[in-house]
Amino acid sequence: MSRLPADVTGDLWGHPKGLYICFATELWERFSFYGMKYLLLLYLTKYHLFSDTAGLGVLGSYASLVYAMPVLGGLIADRFIGMRKAVTFGGLLLVAGHLGMAFEGEAARQTSDGILRDEQALSIFYLSLALIVVGVGFLKPNISTVVGKLYPEGDPRRDAGFTIFYMGINIGAFSATLLCGWLGEVYGWSWGFGAAGVGMFLGLIVFQWGQKYLLGHGEPANQDQLARSVGVPGLTIERSIYLGSFAMVAVVWQLVQLTEAVGTLLDVLSLSVLAGLGWFLMFRCSKVERDRMFVLIVLTLSTVIFWALFEQGAGSMTLYTDRVTDKALLGIPLTAAQFGAANSFFIFCLAPLFAALWVWLSQKGWEPSTTVKFSLGIAQAGLGFGVLVYGAQFPDQAGLISAWWLILAYLLHTTGELCLSPVGLSAVTKLAVPSVVGVMMGTWFLASAYSSYVAAQIATIAAQPADQNGLNLVEALAGYTTLFSQLLYIGLGGGAVLFLLAPVLKRMTHGVK
Repeated sequence: MSRLPADVTGDLWGHPKGLYICFATELWERFSFYGMKYLLLLYLTKYHLFSDTAGLGVLGSYASLVYAMPVLGGLIADRFIGMRKAVTFGGLLLVAGHLGMAFEGEAARQTSDGILRDEQALSIFYLSLALIVVGVGFLKPNISTVVGKLYPEGDPRRDAGFTIFYMGINIGAFSATLLCGWLGEVYGWSWGFGAAGVGMFLGLIVFQWGQKYLLGHGEPANQDQLARSVGVPGLTIERSIYLGSFAMVAVVWQLVQLTEAVGTLLDVLSLSVLAGLGWFLMFRCSKVERDRMFVLIVLTLSTVIFWALFEQGAGSMTLYTDRVTDKALLGIPLTAAQFGAANSFFIFCLAPLFAALWVWLSQKGWEPSTTVKFSLGIAQAGLGFGVLVYGAQFPDQAGLISAWWLILAYLLHTTGELCLSPVGLSAVTKLAVPSVVGVMMGTWFLASAYSSYVAAQIATIAAQPADQNGLNLVEALAGYTTLFSQLLYIGLGGGAVLFLLAPVLKRMTHGVK
C-alpha cells in the first residue's frame, strides 16, 4: 500500500478517498432498489389487480429473499471471489433485473369469469425479481464491508464514515423514489422501473472506475485458488460460482411466488447460521471475542423488531397513503409512492447532524452505548405509528387524513433509523472476529429478511378487499389504525427491554465503542 501514489492513499475531507467511491456506488445501487421498492405493491394491486394479501405475500417473499441472500454473498466473497468481483457480478445481475421489470405487459381486467392477468408478463416480473435478489446478495454485504476495511482498527472516524456512507444510500433513495414514483404512477410502470435500471448501470460504472481508491481491500484472498479446475474441462472454481449463481436465480424465480416456502427457507437458513455461529463461538473464539460476538448477535436479533416496523413503509403505509390520505402537500399533488422519499429526505438532512452529535458526545464522554442507541431507535419507530394513530382522529370532510401526520411518522422512523442502522453496520465491523466479518454482515441482513417477512404478514391485518371500487374509507381507516396501534406498543416494549440490558451488554464489549 505504501507504494501507491499519494493521490490514491490520501484522505479527502477527513476520510479515505475510497469511502466516496463506495458512497457513489451505493447511491446508484440504492437508486435502482428504491426506484422500484415503493412501486412494487402498488403495481401488483393496481395494475395486475392482486388482492392486498396476495400482493403483500409477493412483497414479503421478495423482501425476505433480498435480505437473506447476503448471507451467501458475504460467505462467497470472504472465502472465494473477493469483494470487488462480488460487487461487479451483483451489479450486472441488478441491471438485468431492473430492466426486466420495465416489461409490464397488459393490464389485468375484471371479467365475468374473474380477473384476467397477463401471465407471461408476470413470469418475466418474477424472473426480474429473482435477478435482483441474487444481485443484491452479491453486492450489498460486500460494499459495506469494504467501507469498514478502509479504516484502521480503533479509528474514531469509523462511525462518522458509515453515517456519510448511509447518506449516499439515502440520496439515491430520495431521488429515485420521487422520480421513479412519479414516472411509474403518472406515465406508466415501465418508465419507473426502467429508470431504476439505468441508475444501477451508472453505479456499476462508478465502481469500476474507482478501483484504485479501494487500496486492494476488495481483492480475493487467494487468486490461484479461483483458477483451479473442479474436475470438468474449462470449469474453474470461479466459473462454477457464477454458474451456480444463475442456478440460484432459477430457484429464487420460483420461491418469490411461494410465501410459505420462503418462511420455511428462512427458518432453516437462520437455524443453520445460528448453529454455525454457536460452534464458532465455542471452539474458535477467545473469551473476549466470544463476548463481543454474543453482543453482536443480540443486537442483530433486536433489529428484527425495528425493521418489522420500519418496513411497513413499502407495505401498509404505502396502501394507507394511497387510500385514506390526502396526498397533497403545500398544494402540490403527489403520488403514493413518492411519499417514501420522506424517509430519505430526512436522513440526508439529519445524518450530518447525527454524525457530528456522536463525535461531540464522544469527546465529552457522554456518548450512549451502541445498545442504548438501538433501544432509542426501536422506541422511535413505535412512536411513529403512535402519530398515525393520533392523526386518524382528525379526518377531513372527505374522510381523508392529512399527509402531514404521515410525514411526522416518517420523521420519527428516520431518527430511529439513524440511531440504529449506520451504527449497526459499524458495530458489525468492530465486534465481529475479522475472519467472519462478511458472514456477520450477511447475518445482519438475514435479520432484516425475517423482519420483512414478518412485516408483510403483520400488514395483512389491515388488508382490504381486492375490489377497491367499493372501498369503505371509514372501515379502511379503522383497520389501519388497529394495525398501527399494535405496532406502537411493540416498538415501545422492545426499546424498553433492550435499554434495560444495555449495561450488561456494554461490559461484554470489553472497551469497544
